Amino acid sequence: MDLVSLTEKIVKSIVKDEDSVSVKEFPTEDENTILIQVMVSEEDMGRVIGKSGRTSNAIRTLVQASSSLKENKYVKIDIDKF
Repeated sequence: MDLVSLTEKIVKSIVKDEDSVSVKEFPTEDENTILIQVMVSEEDMGRVIGKSGRTSNAIRTLVQASSSLKENKYVKIDIDKF
């Protein structure tokens, strides 16, 4: 599974408004780094970040583990609201 679609599937399973979720990959200067930007509605920000950032860290860990199995690149995930 593609890292962007994996991230999108995980985030959509957490939020209430699945239609407002947007996940895109952006190029970085370092070719060993993948930048994934996640956009969610303002009311779903708390669900995606979680208490003390635990949910967002868990998402990053899952996507990073998937990357290490296939591409072995460092994954950065930015979470923002509309």
